[in-house]
Amino acid sequence: MKRKIISIDEMKCTGCGQCIPDCPEGALQIIEGKARLVSDLFCDGLGACIGTCPEGAISVIEREAVPYDEKVVMATIVKQGVPVIKAHLEHLAGHGQLELYAQAIEYLQEKAIGVPDHRGPVCPPQPGQGGRSPFATCPGSAARSIPKNPSAPDQQPPVKAESELRQWPVQLSLLNSGAQYFDNADLLIAADCVPFAYAGFHQEFLRGRIVIIFCPKLDQDIEGYIAKMAEIFSRHTIKSISIVHMEVPCCNGVRYVVEKALERAKKKIPLTDTTILINGGLGP
Repeated sequence: MKRKIISIDEMKCTGCGQCIPDCPEGALQIIEGKARLVSDLFCDGLGACIGTCPEGAISVIEREAVPYDEKVVMATIVKQGVPVIKAHLEHLAGHGQLELYAQAIEYLQEKAIGVPDHRGPVCPPQPGQGGRSPFATCPGSAARSIPKNPSAPDQQPPVKAESELRQWPVQLSLLNSGAQYFDNADLLIAADCVPFAYAGFHQEFLRGRIVIIFCPKLDQDIEGYIAKMAEIFSRHTIKSISIVHMEVPCCNGVRYVVEKALERAKKKIPLTDTTILINGGLGP
């Protein structure tokens, strides 16, 4: 079957092994000094390992591959102890993989292994499901509901907020690295999903800043992004950088791109990093 799966650029890989702990499924091993995908069967293609590769050697591609098998993976994971089980469950939940999450829970129940405390899916259990997983009926393997409290009838309508956007375009691939608005700018570098997840994005993050957005998982030209960002840093005096990304592991790639660009441009710029939770809250 054709599906998403990770790909490792052996020319870039230094064999540092930083990706290994972020693959509790056991799909990666260091062999002959390089990270290798040892089994298609164990790779879920979600890309949790991308953000921790300091060389940008890992990407997600689509190719013919053996179907991922959650039950087989769980047999490997439980041998590694409770912390790894917890990390794997949160990995699946964080990516909205509710069917795989349900299979993992079922495996633990079948083997009489306790389910560790962990941050599970937002999609709530449905009553009357018997022995089935409470998450099995969620609509779509990547879908989730985020319950919100309805407004009271007598509640005043929210005040219309003004946009804080100061330039166009905003997507990194479309930006002109020589644009004058980068001169003496405070930069906001955000993952694509952040403005949709965090209600105060304009007032708390965008106000007074020039914004750059991209997705480290779905955008293909990460090397090109590093080069363009390095050019922006080199051609302009940037006063500060604020990074805002989602809590899902692959979103850590935003900081990776920024740090590599700073390194390439030989610049030291004050930097802050904020995590946004899927439910719209601020991370730790």
